[in-house]
Amino acid sequence: MYKVLLVDDEELDLEGMRRFVPWSELGMEVAGSVNNALSACEIIEKQPIDILVSDVNMPYMSGLELARAAQERLPDIRIIFVSGYQEFSYVQQALSLKAYNYVLKPMEDDELVASLLKVKRDLDEAGKQREVEEAYRQMIPIAKSDLLIRLFESGDSESWSRLLASYQLDQLEWPVRVAVMEVDKLPWENRGNHPIEQASPHMFLQRAHEAATSYGGIHYCKLNSQRIALLLEEGGLELCIGKLYQSIQHQWPISITTGLGEPVYALAQLQTSYQQALKAVEGKMFLGKGTVIKYEEVRCEPEMLDSRMLDIRMAALLKAMTEYDLVGIYDELENLFQSVANFRSKLTVHNLSNYIVWKLEQHLSGMGEDLFGLLDIEMQHLDILLEFETIKDIRSWLVLRVYEISERLHGKSNTKNGRFIQSVKKAIKERMSENITLKDLAEHFSFSPSYLGVLIKEKSGHTFNELLVQIRMERACELLKQPGMKIYEVADQVGYRYLPYFSRQFKDKFGMTPLEYRKREQ
Repeated sequence: MYKVLLVDDEELDLEGMRRFVPWSELGMEVAGSVNNALSACEIIEKQPIDILVSDVNMPYMSGLELARAAQERLPDIRIIFVSGYQEFSYVQQALSLKAYNYVLKPMEDDELVASLLKVKRDLDEAGKQREVEEAYRQMIPIAKSDLLIRLFESGDSESWSRLLASYQLDQLEWPVRVAVMEVDKLPWENRGNHPIEQASPHMFLQRAHEAATSYGGIHYCKLNSQRIALLLEEGGLELCIGKLYQSIQHQWPISITTGLGEPVYALAQLQTSYQQALKAVEGKMFLGKGTVIKYEEVRCEPEMLDSRMLDIRMAALLKAMTEYDLVGIYDELENLFQSVANFRSKLTVHNLSNYIVWKLEQHLSGMGEDLFGLLDIEMQHLDILLEFETIKDIRSWLVLRVYEISERLHGKSNTKNGRFIQSVKKAIKERMSENITLKDLAEHFSFSPSYLGVLIKEKSGHTFNELLVQIRMERACELLKQPGMKIYEVADQVGYRYLPYFSRQFKDKFGMTPLEYRKREQ
């Protein structure tokens, strides 16, 4: 609804306009009707008015003076004059003020309505024009963002030379670096209902847009809700990044990591700098969050991972965990991650994490324990390892979890039941290569076979045969890692005289044959 202000010092004329013009049918509403120009000025000061219908000749302040004051306040206001005077000077001044009509009193309602309809059509057209302009204005950053992404990913600047010029990308002062700016995740210990966590995912993009616009119109594009790419000129680079950080973090204390590609000297080279910036921002895995990382800091030659040394350190970690050696656990996990730190590869770190979890699960399974049961978590919760952004976060999470496992194993072994099962396992291991039976073990402990079988099941959760197979398979895994030992020799040492039966039980336990296991371990 368009807002109309009626001004006339003749009360009857004012009341007639207010009552007899079908305002709602015209899509208008009377925002005010006053009998003097000074009161009209007060209304204009307080609220937006679209149409002013005013008498020309009024005391204290004429309608013409009111119109000038209204146009200063509201440049787009539409004006219709009503007057009982036909003097040319009045009409001339009305035309100079671009009035839509000059209606003479006594006036016909139809004449005023016709003038109002003309004003309405003009206002409607102006509104549509503003909508088009606003839609175009909103499309500009989207189109520019899309153009930059295509430029970063393909490196083809020749095909879009005219577009590049329209966005002033041809006016960059070279050399230029591509920067990838990313919001860091909260440390895993602090996650929950942190205020920053509850913030809108688009808040970063809004702040980044405001910062880039205010600081000289920096060219940037959205990569996702947490990451943007920018073009930064080498001159004044550090000052520019500092101002961007300050603007984005104002009243929103988030941690931001920025990766910088190497400086380049042409649009066609931006693709290279962009790929380097992506690698640099992922360097937070090793160099920490909340910093500016240049590609030069993460660039390194590929290295070969010493898998044998990895196995030795993993074995030491498992030994420390089993013996409740907390210092040893910390040191061995530190050694494991230090062995991959120089690779500067996020994928290698994630592969190491998966390797550690797999080895833990395999070792605990050999002990008759369940990794997820000991930690009281579901398997899918291990996905958190892929969400961590730094090697420090991954290591600290694993240290805590291996501590938990070690403590629970220690608690179990120190109970009366635990000591009994440890004694049974020790006796089985000492006679593993023999065809040991429940009767043989019962004689060793001076129990009847049936009573010993019940005790083993009650205190370990496994039958004697299940416990025997478990211990034999655990030892078989250790022997298969020795390259000089034949598979039939391994089978014989763990108490299997028939090789196919050994292979079948091993595959049932681990999902692969002894030969496949050996190849994988080597």
